[in-house]
Amino acid sequence: MRRFPEPITNLVAAFARLPGVGPKTALRYVFYLLQQPKADLEVMARALIQLGERIQTCPRCFTYTEAQMCEICLDPKRDSKLLCVVEEARDIATIESTGGFNGLYHVMGGSLNPIEGITQDVIRFRELKNRIETEPGIEEVILALSPTTQGETTILFLQKQLAPLVRSLTRLARGLPMGATLEFADEVTLGDALKGRRKL
Repeated sequence: MRRFPEPITNLVAAFARLPGVGPKTALRYVFYLLQQPKADLEVMARALIQLGERIQTCPRCFTYTEAQMCEICLDPKRDSKLLCVVEEARDIATIESTGGFNGLYHVMGGSLNPIEGITQDVIRFRELKNRIETEPGIEEVILALSPTTQGETTILFLQKQLAPLVRSLTRLARGLPMGATLEFADEVTLGDALKGRRKL
């Protein structure tokens, strides 16, 4: 790759650390930014600095918040009997957008993947177990993890560890997405859709 001035090289390296961004895409981003007015770059730089300075992790559910504790944990209208376990903080926004859940959350911070060194000590399993033991009002724990190999492994692990501690342990239903055709459905998804069929 051709040599660029140090500020360009440094920003390319910074962008290349983002997920899904390789060196060519990072370079394209940098050249796009070089064409923008300096005022826009300053706004973007301030936003990045504020992200690091003002955003912290909620000590109860481990989502991101600007306050000491997140709005969901502080909301007295939320149903504290329901605890939804998700992989990442961004998953909360996805579930909240449905308007179908009014309980609390726990962010695991990933899913088990021993090959990459992500063990039960890396994810927030200890914190989840401690929360269930110290908050006796929790009646149902919903495992809302992605249906990937790592997600399924994590669900099986959590099921085994948490079953004795909680009254009800559930997982998200799985099946065919709206607009999908049977032709392109894999056997596992189709099998789950058949098991989870509903009466009309």
